[in-house]
Amino acid sequence: MARLRQLVNYCNELLRVQDFRDYCPNGLQVEGKEEVKKIISGVTACQDLIERAVEINADAILVHHGYFWKSEDASIVGIKKNRIAALLENNISLLAYHLPLDAHGDYGNNVTLARYLDIMVKGCVEQGPAKGLLWYGELEKALSAEQFSQHLAGRLNRQPLHLASSRQQAIKTIGWCTGGAQAYIEQAAELGLDAYVSGEVSEQTFHLARELDIHYFAAGHHATESYGVQALGHHLAEQFDLEFEFIDVSNPV
Repeated sequence: MARLRQLVNYCNELLRVQDFRDYCPNGLQVEGKEEVKKIISGVTACQDLIERAVEINADAILVHHGYFWKSEDASIVGIKKNRIAALLENNISLLAYHLPLDAHGDYGNNVTLARYLDIMVKGCVEQGPAKGLLWYGELEKALSAEQFSQHLAGRLNRQPLHLASSRQQAIKTIGWCTGGAQAYIEQAAELGLDAYVSGEVSEQTFHLARELDIHYFAAGHHATESYGVQALGHHLAEQFDLEFEFIDVSNPV
């Protein structure tokens, strides 16, 4: 069992939230009961996840995608009102960590995705907009684009969209950034990598992959960001002797 503020302070320090200029507040977004015995995690703080937390009497929810995003309407109405009301009515806390959870070297989305995909991490970009977010590494052996696509599909339980490079080269070196980071494809190409993996895809990504001569795989925003909240949740359970469960609210995007 942990006191809520103790849990929040620990996460904030562990994930170094002060080092990030993010699109949302990181940390405690909705305050619930003071003592935490049971915590669940999920990718997004959607209504389904909240209802599941209520059903199993969770004290807190840990997510990657929380609320109060930059430039959105601040009014608490409609869907936002329903979600926050459910949390407050049931005295459930919401903890959300966005970029700090992407970047963390032990429990972050990028490093845990690499472990899950058997990619040997070599490093991450240390400066510029992609600092701490664009990672790179190698496969144990080179694979064809089709073989790597099948590997992604098998591990993530969804078929990725593959945009081929102009040379159709085999894939040995890979860059990746989970979620909606297709815009980092140019930085990945500058590193001389064979392929770049992220969650989403934009219209221009097709042309960039060909003209930059790098394979691109859109493997799903949800699918690529399902592992950081699990790793962090398990760590918190061990650190504070909590009950923990990951709830996967399926999302094909």
